[in-house]
Order: sequence, then C-alpha cells, then structure tokens
Amino acid sequence: MQTDSNAAPIAMFDLTGRTALVTGARRGIGRAIALAFAAQGARVAVHHGDADDEERHDAQAVMAQIAQRGGKADLFAADFSAVAAGTRLAAAVGQIDILVLNASIELLEDYTTISADRFDRQIAINLRAPLELLQAALPAMQQRGWGRVLAIGSIQQVKPHREMLVYAGTKSAQFNWVCNLARQVGGTGVTINNLAPGAIWTARNNERMADPALRQEFERRIPAGRVGTPEDLVGAALLLCSDAGSYINGANLFVDGGLSVT
Repeated sequence: MQTDSNAAPIAMFDLTGRTALVTGARRGIGRAIALAFAAQGARVAVHHGDADDEERHDAQAVMAQIAQRGGKADLFAADFSAVAAGTRLAAAVGQIDILVLNASIELLEDYTTISADRFDRQIAINLRAPLELLQAALPAMQQRGWGRVLAIGSIQQVKPHREMLVYAGTKSAQFNWVCNLARQVGGTGVTINNLAPGAIWTARNNERMADPALRQEFERRIPAGRVGTPEDLVGAALLLCSDAGSYINGANLFVDGGLSVT
C-alpha cells in the first residue's frame, strides 16, 4: 500500500486508529516508545513480565502517564520464559497493527560457566516468545494490508561483549530473522525492521555506569560524546512504525552516537 503523496509530512507519523503492542514497556526503551506511540494516537498494549510487584507498579505508572496525557492504553502481563506466552499475549491483545519486540534479558557471565537453565531462559525470552508473537501477528497484518514490526536489537550484534555470549547471539539471530521476514512480507503493506541501540542510560545499565570515572572513559569512546537515553530511540521508532517509513523494510538502524563505527 502506498502512502498519500499529498499528505502533510508530519501527518505521516500519525498512529491514530492503530494498536501497538510494546513488549517490555514498563521502563527504559519500551516505556519511551509506548509513551511516544500513545502521544501519536495509538492504542498501546503495555506489556510487562509479571515477575513481581515492582514490574506491575512500573507498568501501571506507564499506563497512568499515558492516561494523564489523554492517550489510550491497556495493561498485559506475560512471562516470556513460559512456553506459548507470546501466543497467549497476542490473543489477549487482539488486533496488532504495530509490534515492538523490546523485551529481552541479558545474563552476564564467562562462556565457560553458562548453565543450561541460564541459556534456556535467554533463548526463551529473547527468541522463542518473539517468534510466537511474529507467528500470531504477521499473517494478520498481511491480510489487512498494513503492519509494522520493530525489533529492538543491540550494538552487541556487531560488537559483542565477552560476557554476553548468549545475549549478543540472540540479538544477531533476531536481525537475521528481520532480513528473512522482510523478503517474505515485502509488497503486502507490512514492514519489519531492526533498531539497534548502543550505550543507553537505562535501569539495566545503571550499575555499570555508576562509577563516574568508568562512565567518562566509556563516553570518550562514543563519537557523540555521551551515553544515550531511551528518548533518543523515539524518533527512529516512530519513523519505522508509521506511514513515514513505508519504504523502509529489512533495515538495521543503529542509534548509538556513532559507537558502531569506531
């Protein structure tokens, strides 16, 4: 489906009438994207992992912020380590026009000590549940003639950390899936792309960047001269998930301040 060439450029970013499922939306990048999509008119399905009260509290806070701004959102809990969790989540949400695959887990350790349980947990959350969501959402998007899938990758795809063997591998596999599926959905009005952040100031990275000296040394290696924020991902996410990005399919877009080219 082609976009209206006479539409105002800013109107091409409007998501009114679309339902966007953002996995792992309780904080960080997922939260920033969920808030932005709601502000652009989408009904947002806010997913959290249902692991504890803190996760539910964080997700409810996102819902409250969307409501305060006049947006629409619903809350969904799903533990992606469970078999068929993605399938059940998709059924609970209903029609999904935009699927943001953000939820993931990274367990740092030397490759010699990776246990079967820790390996399986990362594979389940980072790959199996996303596959289940893709199987549920993509065919319906193709039938309707419009859809957007955005996988949140990582600079680990090309610059893997020595203690993130499994996590970095799942992010590389995810982009491989994007390339594969982009060919299969091409021409149906559906696009699938990968957005790869670099060093982003999130709760996951707080402990690593707590030492000012270490953070300063790390920032020195980033051409932009600073660590990114979740909000730095919002513009690219809106582009790739709206009519403005209708001719972008199978792309890998780094949002990393230039770290990937150093």
